[in-house]
Amino acid sequence: MMTKFELIARKAQQNKGLKFISLMHYMSEENLEKCYYKLKKNKACGVDEVTVEEYGNNLTENISYLVQRLKTKMYKPQPVKRVYIPKPGKSELRPLGIPAVEDKMVQMALKEILETIYEQDFLNCSHGFRPNKSCHTAIKQLNNAVMKHPINWVVEVDIEKFFDSVNHDWMMRCLEERIADPNILWLVRKFLKAGIMESGKLHESETGTPQGGVISPLLANIYLHYILDRWFEQKYKPNTKGYVELIRYCDDFVVVTESECDAKRFLPELEQRLAKFGLKISKEKTRVLKFGRRVWQQAQREGKKVETFDFLGFTHYCSKSRKGYFVMMHKTSRRVMISKLQGINKWLRSIRSIIPLKEWWPTMKAKLIGHYNYFGINGNVHSLQKYYRNISRMIYKWINRRGQKRSMTIKEYLTYLQWNPLPIPRVYHAILY
Repeated sequence: MMTKFELIARKAQQNKGLKFISLMHYMSEENLEKCYYKLKKNKACGVDEVTVEEYGNNLTENISYLVQRLKTKMYKPQPVKRVYIPKPGKSELRPLGIPAVEDKMVQMALKEILETIYEQDFLNCSHGFRPNKSCHTAIKQLNNAVMKHPINWVVEVDIEKFFDSVNHDWMMRCLEERIADPNILWLVRKFLKAGIMESGKLHESETGTPQGGVISPLLANIYLHYILDRWFEQKYKPNTKGYVELIRYCDDFVVVTESECDAKRFLPELEQRLAKFGLKISKEKTRVLKFGRRVWQQAQREGKKVETFDFLGFTHYCSKSRKGYFVMMHKTSRRVMISKLQGINKWLRSIRSIIPLKEWWPTMKAKLIGHYNYFGINGNVHSLQKYYRNISRMIYKWINRRGQKRSMTIKEYLTYLQWNPLPIPRVYHAILY
């Protein structure tokens, strides 16, 4: 027997023009309780300073009161607490939003409803924050496009401050394409207008999606689905001279083209399209470059190198296989490598004299496995090995900085590694075919 959400998904898939008029009853006590148990217990609390454990002390009563406020429209999301964290590879800070526990639960339940419907509409070019999609599927699509099609140009695009620039009225217009339940639309608008609390001062939200909320990536995908993906497929693509393809991971995307005129025509048309919806392109991070099989072959004859570009933490470049044929390769970008090594170095320095070696060693292993799990694609083993060697040297360095006397000789350290080995670099994802 199909579940209620599966029935909604089937209806949404069968009828692309269907609008759902009754969805609010899915914000039930049962669904909200399930959302509570999905919350991570070690996360920071919001402006109300209520932790997950504290909210769960009277869970049944709290959820019952929450559902009552949702039904009577007395529910009001609390402002998102804003903090700042270091931006990888840069001196500037990145804003991070922390919603209250109750708001997280409501957002999770709301996300499940909207995701069930819109997953039937999203195009294959969209990979960010979707079930069974990831950065690796995006890179694989990019790799297949370059290897299987006559690609000669790449347009690398970055939307400036996208999550802070989403127009609320247009966001609601996008939702109204599929949602006709006024209660659900009311709830989404409440989250959009919840505001931001920074240093004890409330800032109203005129634009942007909920900071740090689980629903924010989904709203971003819905917004870009109508503004970018469908426009590309229905308006731009039919008027091109050669092959073109869009690969998008949330607000980061690239466009690969066969024709030079298609590549150079895309940016002006895109700027005009985005401006209508309150968005603009970052000039510093957007560029058009030659890339592909023919470009590489010509560069080989002339003794030149083909330009590279970064996308999703990888540097993508042209190379040759062992048999001398063209192949697109991917490696950890230099900026990301430096940033992650600096982060590990700072962490090792901070805990070297406070926590015993045997206590932080499992954490170090988990950090390495996390790096391999993301960057462990075939063709990137050299970068993984470089990262491993640098981490190993850092560990040896900071072990011997815990006091005036040296803690380990290099021989003792190598012996320790034999008995307590660090994870060895390996491939987790097959990208190249």
